Amino acid sequence: MANKIAALLIDLDGVLYQEGRPIQGARKAVDWLRARKIPHLFVTNTTSRPRRALAEQLAGMGIEVTTEEILTPAIAAVAWLQAHTQGPVGLFVQEATKEDFADLTIAAPGATAPVSAVVVGDYGESWSFATLNRAFRWLMADPQPLLIALGMTRYWQASDGLRLDTGPFVAALEFATGVKATIVGKPARGFFEAALDRLNATPRTACMIGDDVVSDIGGAQALGIHGMLVKTGKFRPADLSHSPLPMVILPSIAELPTWWDTHH
Repeated sequence: MANKIAALLIDLDGVLYQEGRPIQGARKAVDWLRARKIPHLFVTNTTSRPRRALAEQLAGMGIEVTTEEILTPAIAAVAWLQAHTQGPVGLFVQEATKEDFADLTIAAPGATAPVSAVVVGDYGESWSFATLNRAFRWLMADPQPLLIALGMTRYWQASDGLRLDTGPFVAALEFATGVKATIVGKPARGFFEAALDRLNATPRTACMIGDDVVSDIGGAQALGIHGMLVKTGKFRPADLSHSPLPMVILPSIAELPTWWDTHH
């Protein structure tokens, strides 16, 4: 099975870095990928920063990645919204991430006019009753707008412990409004399909490397993509009871070159 893998989808937070610091061996692993000319794409559910900032952060760690090599939910969402909606969008993302939505018309926070969609990403500590209720009111308008989720990740590993991510807030809005969210980040099928298209790869020739057994591994496996779970980032021993299990489990991405050479 492993010898059929020809392309890699690689998560960022928890796989290449954690808490703003590179994971040991990550830079060498990326350098190895480039030297071997293995097709790869960095796929992340991070919506707290624009794609440009992610590339700059990686460069500061000595990991050279271009913006075109990174697929984020924001980039995928803009393309989807341009194809499926017209009119202003209610946007709930960090201030810096708004630059990735520059091609859309964004509704002002106090706007009472209808919006075509409500987009929810990592809003962090900006969430309050007032902001969540604003999204709720927009979604309860007639005609009812779309609810776009930039991923459904449940939580992430911060320096002070686990923190809620996008998924719980989207779930709250779904419950309150009856609107089913369209997901454009992991684990949505469409997000993985967009990544495969960029690499000209098929599910059976690709492998997803991630630290989230649900969003990364489970989402990929649902499409027939192989899963490689690393024991860094948000990994927990309980993840080993996930069904189906990933194709392989590695201590970290630093072990990727050795594993690859052994199985190819």
